[in-house]
Amino acid sequence: MRVRWLDWFFSRIHPQAVNMKNWIRHNKGFLVFLFLFGIFRTAIADWNPIPSGSMRPNLVEGDVVFVNRLAFNLKVPLTNIVLTHLGEPQRGDVVTFFSPKDGTRLIKRVIALPGDTVEMRDEKLLINGHEADYAMLDSAPEPLDHGGSMVAVRLREQMGREQHRIQVLPEANAGRNFAPVVVPADHYMMLGDNRDNSADYRYFGFVPRELLIGRAERVLVSADIKGNWMPRADRFGMQIR
Repeated sequence: MRVRWLDWFFSRIHPQAVNMKNWIRHNKGFLVFLFLFGIFRTAIADWNPIPSGSMRPNLVEGDVVFVNRLAFNLKVPLTNIVLTHLGEPQRGDVVTFFSPKDGTRLIKRVIALPGDTVEMRDEKLLINGHEADYAMLDSAPEPLDHGGSMVAVRLREQMGREQHRIQVLPEANAGRNFAPVVVPADHYMMLGDNRDNSADYRYFGFVPRELLIGRAERVLVSADIKGNWMPRADRFGMQIR
């Protein structure tokens, strides 16, 4: 009985194995392409959709950004194992990384480097005892998840020669202060540009270097996913600052 059962099993599995072998033979070029594409995307360059408004006003929902994975680390593909360092993150870089809290892929701005002492007082940053300069730019409505909107005040934040736009929501209940902290070695402080609507350092702490994915450099394409889904051609190819 056992021999008959095995004969029945192999009579069924053998044609399937032959069919699979033939399929692989006829599609090996496509499979090699998929393999090399996977290596390229996990080790060299990548793209990252922007799903939330935490980087407003510089990045908005519906942007798809180009990420240079070789900006900081060379990693074993599909892992966070760093083979060698290729460059150093700079204050003001917009980077993608894995959240140290839950592994979620995020995009934020590097605010402080290893060894920096950082403090936030009433939304204003102090780094190594120097307060950032702020200049009012304009205001705009900020859409809310449950409908409606509130006023967003947009500012230029400058520390030394590095400057970028941020926005604050004066009416929001947000964490606008934290006591002085020192960024540990091989860690970075990340904040969203939408300061009062961003889960960032204030939520997950410092980010270890090995969790960095790459530097976001340009918007590849963009569509109004919160509205009519029409392309926003004026954002195609836009450099991220």
